[in-house]
Order: sequence, then structure tokens, then C-alpha cells
Amino acid sequence: MDNIRIDKISLPKNTKEIIKKYGFSFKKSLGQNFLIDQNILEKIVNAAELDQSKGALEIGPGIGALTQSLAHSAGKVTAIELDQRLIPILNDLLQPYDNVEVIHGDVLKLDLNSIFKEHFRDQTEISVVANLPYYVTTPIIMALLEKQLPIENIVVMIQKEVAERMVASPGRKDYGSLSIAVQYYCEPEMVLTVPNTVFIPQPNVDSAVIRLKRRKKPIVQVEDSVFFFKVVQASFGQRRKTIINNLISNLFTKDDKQKLISILQSCDIDPSRRGETLNIEEYARLSNVLLKV
Repeated sequence: MDNIRIDKISLPKNTKEIIKKYGFSFKKSLGQNFLIDQNILEKIVNAAELDQSKGALEIGPGIGALTQSLAHSAGKVTAIELDQRLIPILNDLLQPYDNVEVIHGDVLKLDLNSIFKEHFRDQTEISVVANLPYYVTTPIIMALLEKQLPIENIVVMIQKEVAERMVASPGRKDYGSLSIAVQYYCEPEMVLTVPNTVFIPQPNVDSAVIRLKRRKKPIVQVEDSVFFFKVVQASFGQRRKTIINNLISNLFTKDDKQKLISILQSCDIDPSRRGETLNIEEYARLSNVLLKV
């Protein structure tokens, strides 16, 4: 097989031949699952709204199936791969694409601001597009959002259950601190659900593609975003507890109970409500008042 001239890496036959040719073995600890469905790859790329003036940052490219599709749609693609064994494979398979660069490293440890400035200086917009390792999905997404990177969209394949939490609205059982954190920074939208049969090897869970369209500014105005998220996390500490009891257990003390009741009431929040019933506007109002306590 001429490894340089594979038109579609994602085709099952090609993926299997590449794995065999390079003697690659999957590491469960790295959450490696290669997508073998070209139709789904194209839907992922389309959701990122790319064109030749835009750039794409890919995390965990594997053997380059998604990278190859991105190379046809974006002006510049930079892929970050943690597994050193995949670097020579990627360099071989992606050699025909002069708009692709591969970086070996851990996305959670790299200086992403420097990477964006160095690799995307000629691009008008940059999106993150990836089939993320499921064991580090949330840390990666939160790092991308909290670092204030110039991102237009984050389009990622993740565990379906986590995607449902990101798009959840108040009152739903999957609504929690992750829902609020993502929705604070982005407009989340479920693009499609994906069965486990389109991966090699097959994961034990169903997957989903989610698009997080970055807001120009957060959906609510808070005086201290770090404190805002502390209030949110405290309020979801134990889901069966009321918000007043969660705040006492996780952020304040029993001595603050009467003061907290008064503050909640002043914010039009019944102290007997549970954290999962409050919307993001109510959390913003509450945290701005609590900050002054």
C-alpha cells in the first residue's frame, strides 16, 4: 500500500491496512477510538463552518482521518497528538497536505495562546474540531473556554451523556454545573448522535457531536467569574439538598444561614429550591450579591 496516496483514511479497509502496515496497537489508557465513517466526518467538518480563510485546531488526530477532511475545508490545520507513536504515521499520511502541521504534546500542558498566534496568524477565525478522548473531554473543553482563546466554534465528538449535560436546561436531571459553565461561554447545540459501531475499536458508550459556538461575551454579567462558578458548584454539591443547605455545606457555615436566607429571598429565590432548578441568570444575580457578603 502506498501510504502517501490514501484518499480517504477513514474507510474501514484503509484504516485497518494503516494499522497493520505501521504495527500500531491501541492504548486503552489514551482513549483511542478511530472513526471509520466518512459521512460522519463530513458532518463534523460542516458543523465547524470552515472555509479557506479560517483555521482548525484538532486535538487527538489519531491516524489523521478527520485531519484529512479538515485539510480540504480549512486554510490551515494544526493537529496536537499526545501519542508519540502516531507522529511518524501522521507525517507520512498527511504529507500531501501543505496546510497541515502536527505537534506532539499534551493539549492541557501546551501554551495554546502561543500556538494560536504562531500557527494561525493568517486566519480570520479558528475553530477547534476533534474526536476527543472521552476520559479528558471536560478538562480539555474547560481549558479551551477559560483560556480566552480566539475560538469561533468548538465541534467535538464526545460521550453522548456528557453532550446531553452540556445542552441541558434547568429542571432536567442532566442539568448541572457543567451545563452552566459551557452555556456561560457558548451556545451549545447537539449536531448528531453516533453509534459505537463506527469506531475501531468500538467504545462501550454511544457518542455525540456537539457544537459550542463561542459567545462574543458571556451570557450573563458577573462581577467575579471565579466566585460565580464556586457558587454554582456549591449549589450542586449534593443534588437532593436544597440550595440553602448546599451553600451552607460547601461554601458558607451554619452561622450564615439566616443571612443566606435573606439574600436568597432578596434575589427572588426560594431557599427550599434545589440547585438544578435555578437558571444561569439566577445564579449570576445570586453570586453578585453573595460576593459582597
